Amino acid sequence: MTDYKKMSVYQIYPKSFQDSNGDGIGDINGIINRLPYIADLGVEYIWLTPIYISPGNDNGYDIADYYNIDPVYGTTDDFKNLLHETHKRGLKVMMDIVVNHTSTEHIWFKESSKSEDNPYRNFYIWKKNEGKLPNNWVSKFGGPVWTLDERTDSYYLHLYDVTQADLNWEYEPMRQEIYKMMRHWLDLGIDGFRLDVINLLSKDQNFPDDTLNTFTDDGRKYYTDGPKIHDYLKEMNKEVFSRYNNVITVGEMSSTSLEACIEYTKPESKELSMIFSFHHLKTDYKNKDKWELQKPDIMELKEYFTKWQNGMEKESGWSALFWCNHDQPRIVSRMGNETEYRYESAAMLATLLHMMQGTPYIYQGEEIGMLNAHFDKITDYEDVESLNAYKNMINAGKSEEEALKILRERSRDNSRTPVQWDNTENSGFSTGKPWIKMGKMADGINVEEDLKNEKSVFSYYKKLINMRKEYDIIRDGNFTILDADSEDTFIYTRETEREVLYVICNLTDKTLEIDKEITDSAAGGKCLITNTDIPCEKGTLKPYETSVWLLKK
Repeated sequence: MTDYKKMSVYQIYPKSFQDSNGDGIGDINGIINRLPYIADLGVEYIWLTPIYISPGNDNGYDIADYYNIDPVYGTTDDFKNLLHETHKRGLKVMMDIVVNHTSTEHIWFKESSKSEDNPYRNFYIWKKNEGKLPNNWVSKFGGPVWTLDERTDSYYLHLYDVTQADLNWEYEPMRQEIYKMMRHWLDLGIDGFRLDVINLLSKDQNFPDDTLNTFTDDGRKYYTDGPKIHDYLKEMNKEVFSRYNNVITVGEMSSTSLEACIEYTKPESKELSMIFSFHHLKTDYKNKDKWELQKPDIMELKEYFTKWQNGMEKESGWSALFWCNHDQPRIVSRMGNETEYRYESAAMLATLLHMMQGTPYIYQGEEIGMLNAHFDKITDYEDVESLNAYKNMINAGKSEEEALKILRERSRDNSRTPVQWDNTENSGFSTGKPWIKMGKMADGINVEEDLKNEKSVFSYYKKLINMRKEYDIIRDGNFTILDADSEDTFIYTRETEREVLYVICNLTDKTLEIDKEITDSAAGGKCLITNTDIPCEKGTLKPYETSVWLLKK
């Protein structure tokens, strides 16, 4: 049995991972070709973002057919071969599934929209047109969450894009269809699920207006961690997960709370293995608005990690640890140094996260220190959220350059440029024209170069992954922050009855003095990993320096 509390997961965004047939789009066979590379990294699981049939309005998170592979990625036989090849290498496969909504191209929605007495009508959330919108909730992608369908003169709910209609989890026959579908994939041989925006399933059935006083008063309080969400997840576990051995589940949690996530993941709840929380990645949101820029608030970041590390450990909850994914900018661009200290800052940020309690998730390209796309024209962008945000910013009076500057920092396309494999054309991703423009700063940052270099981001990640397997203290140790008042460093310990682990990180491009008591304590142990030649030299930390020390009591 794989201990998910000691393992690591590698996330693949198939569209941008590896193209095998020259059409400019990554595919299943491309993933198979790169499995030796992933296995060498040392992870136990790979997580695939959606590869089901989809119109692609939200890059596959608008599923039109839950049972079939989108031909752009390959065939069902290709997928079966992927399962065979991953399992042969000791790797497991986690599929991404979206059960809060489907594409409006899904047969369920097409039937549901035909008439009010259609058998599929209650699969979705409909409100009769009474001359105004049913409420004032705001879509995650901008605009109202309701769209009028003239065929039945009714509005349907879509928390995301107008083409992503929310499923009605109040309707038991719909839920059973979802469970049947999930069992299909587990029967095929997959090993787990990542569950997209899973805490949004249960809506307040009164659908009240929100105040709209602040950016977050947009309706989310009426559907986030909703009234029946734990009932639904317990039922899902009973109907699906509990029927199979060693199934790993991770729930993406939007705007959630610590208390809710403890309930989702503590063993006695019998709901999920672990959760994704995003609060730590909103510390550079000015006024909590993704499209308003500010430098990361380090004090807020530390407060978050301290609260969640202590809270989840105390109540036996479990978190996914991550900086990057298909929705987030590249962490080196976001919190590190893209030029002079790219290796140092990438290694430091990886250390800070991987030594915490939880299961690390590594997003493709993160392990070589890939950077943001740095697109300079709106026509370079493909992401629906980014394009909508650009329109909204221009309409609100921002200049084109102001809007583009924000997109260069925030767009989801920053993480969706193809993996940079080598120095050839299109960085070895494809022999054809890539579906999205390659990142501007691709030169010199690629897998081939990293594998040649003993001192590389890849080799550093590999060491961190192996450390989690070797040292139980990383899984079990209590978290204590040592520098709560510092905006420049992040220093904490993990402690058991027999051992103490010191984790020391310089978050800046400055040489810093460090508390002598800390260095004296740490230096009494064994240095397990560092990104510099002499760690904590003369009581100082070099720019973006990090080190981990193990002491026996």
